[in-house]
Amino acid sequence: VQLQAFGGGSVQAGGSLRLSCAATGRTLSRYGTGWFRQAPGKEREFVTGISTGGGTNYQDSVKGRFTISRDNAKNTVYLQMDSLKPEDTAIYYCASGRTKFITTRGRDYDYWGQGTQVTVSS
Repeated sequence: VQLQAFGGGSVQAGGSLRLSCAATGRTLSRYGTGWFRQAPGKEREFVTGISTGGGTNYQDSVKGRFTISRDNAKNTVYLQMDSLKPEDTAIYYCASGRTKFITTRGRDYDYWGQGTQVTVSS
């Protein structure tokens, strides 16, 4: 199983990016998928997740700005990030969980992508 996260980059505050998480060897629609991020000097934190049924959960700081979605045909999960802020700067990781549900705990995810850097300048 491999997850590949890509789409990061450098943008100015207020800009947008779309991250993608593509999987091989695992059908993402059969498991909950999460996006996490880790900023320099900080612990990894849950950003958002999507369940097999399409239910979603967002960290309060990204509600209304970030949108998670899934394309089952492409076996890919997306993270649309709008109105980006400098505090969103981090390495973003996607992860595939053990169950069909969303969980905010990193230890509940079996497979992780390599991470993609997002840098937001003011």
